[in-house]
Amino acid sequence: MIQRRDVFQAIADPTRRQIINMVAEKPLNVNAIAESFDVSRQAVSLHIKVLIECELLKIKKLGRERYCEAQLDQLKEVAIWVEQYRKHFESKLDNLETYLDKLKKERQHGK
Repeated sequence: MIQRRDVFQAIADPTRRQIINMVAEKPLNVNAIAESFDVSRQAVSLHIKVLIECELLKIKKLGRERYCEAQLDQLKEVAIWVEQYRKHFESKLDNLETYLDKLKKERQHGK
């Protein structure tokens, strides 16, 4: 049975996030990606494999070259998850702002 990785696992690693950033701009061949890192080509290939399994990258073959192309739709899942926490923290900041405004008014009236 093949274990399906999820998008959160893919973006947990800084190298994989950097690979996503690189190919989001334009498709790159595997060698060009590997040259950007101080790890073995095999290590980069393993990161690319994880990104493919998470459907964040796909491979297109052009002649003998293999190009990695970004598929960023899967990041919607991350955006939705993060959004709920953004709303939570915005609410906390709004409460803090209200409290600070109250303190400021109290100090102004206390003078």
